[in-house]
Amino acid sequence: MRFDVYTPLLVSLLLSPAAPVIGRRVAPALAARVLTAAAVLTAAATTWSLVLLTTALLGDAPPVVREARADGHRLADPVPEVIGVAACLALAVVVWRVQRAVRAERGTRRALRRLCEGQPRDTELVVAASAVPQAFAIPGRPGRILVTTAMLSALAPAERRVLLAHERAHLTHRHGRLVTAVTLAAAANPLLGPVRSAVTFLVERWADEQAASAVGDRVTTARALARAALSAGRARPSCALSFTDRAVTRRIAALQTTPPPHRWPTAAPVLALGALAALFAADATTDLVTLLTNALT
Repeated sequence: MRFDVYTPLLVSLLLSPAAPVIGRRVAPALAARVLTAAAVLTAAATTWSLVLLTTALLGDAPPVVREARADGHRLADPVPEVIGVAACLALAVVVWRVQRAVRAERGTRRALRRLCEGQPRDTELVVAASAVPQAFAIPGRPGRILVTTAMLSALAPAERRVLLAHERAHLTHRHGRLVTAVTLAAAANPLLGPVRSAVTFLVERWADEQAASAVGDRVTTARALARAALSAGRARPSCALSFTDRAVTRRIAALQTTPPPHRWPTAAPVLALGALAALFAADATTDLVTLLTNALT
């Protein structure tokens, strides 16, 4: 446990710089899924490692430990007490950050759903009369696409098809779930912030590629994205999946090249990093249980 319990932290340090590299070399759909899975595994492992490190604070508090020491059993602290105190404080911060992220996510979802109140359940497209050009994919049951009249007016008919195909891709592939998962992972482990940024960018790239495939024209897709970005308003819900959000210039440049390939051999090591963090956290748990069992028997 003395070493295994710290491995998830090391994995976090490795995963963050790897995220943008994978995003550039692997198809957005594969990269987004792999990075999200790795981030969730790593965040869970680091959180559990903090729980294990707080065992240094057991001391004489639990009755079973007091009885063991009274009987002459030696119960060695698995980690220095100062590390246990730091881990306990860090764990409290993690709980607070995750709760705040959950509240923010729920608040955004409620705000977006209220914009569609009164619409029939089978209505996918909701057009709002507004002078601010915006478009959002609103996850849920049913998922909806909210587009303002100003955005529709700013685009040509072919470009409108691109916009709708893009937002529909967000709903079809449930990008909201990926973004939510990686957002909570980054809340639990701030070192995974770059991974969250990479995934939120990749889901937009993924939707761009789906839109280009749906309309059969990458040039029109890039033009629609550029025109919408130039006319879009700046204010938007922070957790929404918006057509004109997330590094528009990079997305336009990507649409002017061939789509990146599905390179599983390149993506697999990233997923392996997340699995490695979980395995070492499990091994640290086994070591702790063995230590306590030996001391109390």
